[in-house]
Amino acid sequence: MQNARAPLHPLGRLSKADAGSDDEKLILDDTHLPFNAEQGTRRAESKRFLAVVLCSALGLSLFYLFARSSHLQACGSAARKGIEELLPISWLDDASDASSVCPQTSAIAPEKNVAFLDTLEAEYGTEAFRLKAYESLGGAIRVPTVAYDDLKPPGQDERWEIFADLHAYLEQRFPLLHKNLRKTHVNKYALVYHWQGTNDSLRPALLTAHQDVVPVEPLTVNEWQQPPFSGFYDGEFIWGRGSCDDKPGLIGTLTAVEELLRIGFKPTRSVVLAYGIDEERGGISGATAIRDYLLKAYGEDAFSILIDEGGGYQVGEEAIMSSPAVAEKGKFDVRFEISAPGGHSSVPPEHTSIGMLAAVIKQLEENPHTPHLNRTGIYYTFLQCQAAHDPALSPRLRHLIARARTSDRALLALESELAQTDKKFGALAGTTQAADIVRGGVKTNALPERAEAIVNHRIDVHSSVGALKKRITAVVKPVAERFGLELDAFGETGDVEGSSGLLKISDAFGTALEPAPVTPLGDSGPFQLLSGTIVGVLGASNRTGYDKKTFIAPGMSTGNTDTKHYWKLTKHIFRYGHINAGDSFNGAHTVNEALRAEGFIEAIRFFTWIILNVDESPLLE
Repeated sequence: MQNARAPLHPLGRLSKADAGSDDEKLILDDTHLPFNAEQGTRRAESKRFLAVVLCSALGLSLFYLFARSSHLQACGSAARKGIEELLPISWLDDASDASSVCPQTSAIAPEKNVAFLDTLEAEYGTEAFRLKAYESLGGAIRVPTVAYDDLKPPGQDERWEIFADLHAYLEQRFPLLHKNLRKTHVNKYALVYHWQGTNDSLRPALLTAHQDVVPVEPLTVNEWQQPPFSGFYDGEFIWGRGSCDDKPGLIGTLTAVEELLRIGFKPTRSVVLAYGIDEERGGISGATAIRDYLLKAYGEDAFSILIDEGGGYQVGEEAIMSSPAVAEKGKFDVRFEISAPGGHSSVPPEHTSIGMLAAVIKQLEENPHTPHLNRTGIYYTFLQCQAAHDPALSPRLRHLIARARTSDRALLALESELAQTDKKFGALAGTTQAADIVRGGVKTNALPERAEAIVNHRIDVHSSVGALKKRITAVVKPVAERFGLELDAFGETGDVEGSSGLLKISDAFGTALEPAPVTPLGDSGPFQLLSGTIVGVLGASNRTGYDKKTFIAPGMSTGNTDTKHYWKLTKHIFRYGHINAGDSFNGAHTVNEALRAEGFIEAIRFFTWIILNVDESPLLE
């Protein structure tokens, strides 16, 4: 609730005491007029004050007539707009209709297939099923399917063989699925399952996940509360690498299909399951092979909807916010390599290749990318949805977000506020850079003839690889000139000549990736279906604290998933795993990765609902 408007101080100023908290008020002036105890002085000031009031009234009257003039209407409108932008944010009337700012979808539940849903919802609530599901996930975690960055292609590196162990486990754990679905091994270890529907005119639905996990740093093993590949269920959490990323997606989809088969469900719409093997290193061997196989078997734009890992939901005090990711940033790993003459370290030049490389990194970090809010962007849409539907959002931030729809000044104020209060603002609203790898030198008494750094960039959805190349070149060029280095920037050799060596800037791995196409929102059928399913499954949950409003706020992935290889399969790509942020013990890719077991049941429920809904919904092609 907002504080009541404070009375105006003489001359229209607000004092801090009158204005309320700094979080909700913008103080125009925190000075008070001095008080003179002498009666004569008070009378004189009263006359002066009366004169000021009369002059102000006359001036405002003239201004009003001026602004209302038919000849000067445009000028008057501009003046009024300027005055509105100057008003304190907390005084603005936020009467906007939430449904028009961020329209929501009602819950969508199966109708034709309701009997199947009711049967499984009852089953999912039993202790026997839950323990079985927990063990299904735990058993998968116990198979350490680590994707190493230096893996050779499948069949040429024995470290891939662990995936065969996982496949054997899946066959044993999900016998009905392996009996009834057509399984295809793609590039030896990637898996594709086809569940044939009765109506071939309907485009199949595609559910994807990945089998692999990141390595565990050996030096951190003793920091784990449970062994990192134990899959141990302690009564609350399921522990181990992959418990959050992404074996819940793998085991959750397989479990939902297995249970639907068990009770006799036969789909009308075909369903395809696809599981990569090296998402954690970019999908080089897995997702690319799956893409090629699916394009050949089904064709381009053949799928009605694709759901992969990604966004989740957050349970707040007054509402549940679900954020399926409908966009994904680009990626560009840039190598900065300096070659310089070698020699004995006892007679060094003023700057070695390593020293000059340090200057390049320093130049980059002193010139970071400036994040900005874009009214056509997904992050801006996310903020608008949060302001419209999340009662827990602070009044000040809500007003800033609302005002930013029409006021450029408020938009800048919102950027400033988020930059100070949200550590993720830079990653969500702009391109980021991180110097992650540095190499150089072979011996302490030998001048390094070569030094290199690799800087990872995550490209803003409103930018491009080409724009980033130009910016990098412009930022680093002065360093090359200062040290007398010849510059080769992405194959362009410009006008910088030098005798100290060469600075070469290049695509480090040849894997530059543009930002992903944005998934259609609004009235798009697949978005409506996914949104309604999320609202329905959360609304029907019996978990404590879930009896509250659910709203959808479309989000964006700052990292990249296997979906970066699937753009040609469908334009309706959603990165959403239906995991509650509060159900993760310590996050993914770190020590003590663990998932609250009840949260895994919610994921199974979601996959069950989505399979039944896509089967009968007219919202999909």
